[in-house]
Amino acid sequence: MKILVINAGSSSLKYQVIDMETDEMLVKGNFERIGQAGSFLTHKVNGIKRRFEHEVKNHEEAIQFIISRILNRHYGVIKSLDELAGIGHRVVHGGEKFKSPVIITDEVIQEIEKCSDLAPLHNPNAIAGIKACQKVVPNMKMVAVFDTAFHQTIPKEKYIYPIPYEYYEKYGIRKYGFHGISHEYVANRVAKLMNQDIKDLKIISCHLGQGASLCAIKNGKSQETTMGLTPLGGIPMGSRSGDLDPSVITYLIKKSEKPTVGVSITTTTVDKDSNTLYIRSLIQTISSSGRCTLSMHNTSGQTYSNSVELQAGPSTSSCKGFNVPLSQLSPGKWTIKIHYEDNNVTGDTEGEITI
Repeated sequence: MKILVINAGSSSLKYQVIDMETDEMLVKGNFERIGQAGSFLTHKVNGIKRRFEHEVKNHEEAIQFIISRILNRHYGVIKSLDELAGIGHRVVHGGEKFKSPVIITDEVIQEIEKCSDLAPLHNPNAIAGIKACQKVVPNMKMVAVFDTAFHQTIPKEKYIYPIPYEYYEKYGIRKYGFHGISHEYVANRVAKLMNQDIKDLKIISCHLGQGASLCAIKNGKSQETTMGLTPLGGIPMGSRSGDLDPSVITYLIKKSEKPTVGVSITTTTVDKDSNTLYIRSLIQTISSSGRCTLSMHNTSGQTYSNSVELQAGPSTSSCKGFNVPLSQLSPGKWTIKIHYEDNNVTGDTEGEITI
């Protein structure tokens, strides 16, 4: 029995054909840059890697080309699709719904879509791969295998977060864990190499790569894992911080907030002789050059804006001021807003004038 295994990404599609009777991997390949210029396929059979430059717009076209390669008489591994017993799809998040691999149906696809909020970079791509296969090989049996399924044996007291329980009841917020396919394989492989029954073993499995997680396995079942609600939690990774004290975020926000300085409008003068509105403001104690911005609006929805550079002064500094042509302002009441900002501080003030 042979199966085609697919792991679909946003712009890539990895695949293997495996002979389940001999555990032999017959072919391994990766379609890259799907939907982009310069897309190509690497296809490895019997240790020989071939590269095919082939433009594809989507996953469906990628699947079509992959099928043509595995059927090819020169570098293919099967003579007919009848030799395939089915297609397996890796799906990252199955929520609490899926505790084991399942035959893919329309209902299963809908449930996978429901979990996309928890794995927005992964589940939509898996669905794209599934739907592509449905179009290219519509009568082929397909199975979804979930990264989260292996961790469904984690005890409740370990997967519930110490936050209000209603968040779990309403939104399903809990520890799910990931890389379960890998952790389960590693555990069974360890048991085989040690020539022991996996039910008698306690194992720490380490999945290490750009994404990384650890898993505590007892009697062949996941008991605890480092990742949580999403694949962002746990140990530090290539581009993910892993677990982080929540206070780090609020502390950084606080530290990055600029202190405010006093900003005041000192003069607003309408000079009908020059047909100009003169506005002057005062910025208190600035230490570096910044920008002073004037924004005006009236009740009719008319607006006016302008900005000027402001140089630092020893104690206080006056904005150069704004000279607004009255021709750009209709008669009536106008709201005046002045905003100042430099690398260190920020400030605002507001006033009114009737033209």
